[in-house]
Amino acid sequence: MVIQAETLTNILNSNVNFKRLYSRHSKLKLKIDSLNKIKFPTNYEETKKKQHQKQKLFLKDKMELFLTQKR
Repeated sequence: MVIQAETLTNILNSNVNFKRLYSRHSKLKLKIDSLNKIKFPTNYEETKKKQHQKQKLFLKDKMELFLTQKR
């Protein structure tokens, strides 16, 4: 789902729960990006990356659900 920047800003400023989800999603994205840069990740790093990816997807689904309910 593509959201216009203005719409996203309005939602972030008006809804604390959505802002919290978006913030957590963004932090997980940074962690995943960091783990993706490791050339030879350990098993632990691979596991953490997978966990972060699942959490990020879960948060994305929650945000999309929120947006579809607001329409």
